[in-house]
Amino acid sequence: MTTKPARPLSPITDVDIRLLRVFRTVVECGGFSAAEVELNISRAAISLHMADLERRLGLTLCRRGRAGFRLTDEGRLAYEAAMRLLAGLESFRGEIATVHGRLRGELNIGITDNLVTMPRMRVTHALRGLKRMAPEVRVNIRMIPPNEIERGVLDGRLHIGVVPARRALPGLDGFPLYEEESLLYCGRGHPLFERPSETVTRAEVEAADAVAPTQAQPRHELNNTATATDREGVAFLILTGCYVGFLPTHYARQWVERGMMRSMRPDDYRHSLEFHAVTKKGAQPNLVLERFMEILSGEEEMAADAPA
Repeated sequence: MTTKPARPLSPITDVDIRLLRVFRTVVECGGFSAAEVELNISRAAISLHMADLERRLGLTLCRRGRAGFRLTDEGRLAYEAAMRLLAGLESFRGEIATVHGRLRGELNIGITDNLVTMPRMRVTHALRGLKRMAPEVRVNIRMIPPNEIERGVLDGRLHIGVVPARRALPGLDGFPLYEEESLLYCGRGHPLFERPSETVTRAEVEAADAVAPTQAQPRHELNNTATATDREGVAFLILTGCYVGFLPTHYARQWVERGMMRSMRPDDYRHSLEFHAVTKKGAQPNLVLERFMEILSGEEEMAADAPA
């Protein structure tokens, strides 16, 4: 990173905050083109905003051109600082709303992928309850990997996350939400697909090409010749008929019912995983989050009058 003479920064203004929000969106979208839709402004306007922000900060934040968009080292540090600043501003708004006893502001949630098909839709019911109670609250959901969710909750970018309860991280409080069962599946066209489950041997299963998720530790001895970053990637490879792999039963059901997947030796190849809602320990009071957690913990009562 190029060392530049330090210069005093002007006080942060509303214009700076607006430009930092544009910068955040550009980074999260991966470039100017993708950010056009999110920001609802032209690429030329985004470019002008970014140039203005770079001038105000005295930094080169990103490179853009034929090679595509990428952050500079300075840009990466500025992005992290901007995220802390914007999270602090939202926390301030939430605290002031708490003083007034009003449910206004934002609720930023990070969720692990493909939980929407869980039979007990606790998060869905709680979001419905929050909307009824506080229609002015803006809800922002991000579908991102568990480690990013935990970092987001710790640094204040997220108010709450839903992640696998694999380990207790210092600084986070966990609240149990779901227990998810997974089985080993193969797809139609796989050599083991038409075989009765009781005739398939463990040796045959463990010799088959398997796909493993990169975010999880393997629990069974399989011939992992492919990986996928998420469950959708695992499903894609299973559906080729060339791989076996683990999927949550609630997620795989859509293909099982259509005869496109089947489980193998379910008594031998199954595991369960608990999911927790995590929040930051010792976080400043936030009335929106408190009400959401109250609804989330009382999900059974809410579900009674929810539509099927």
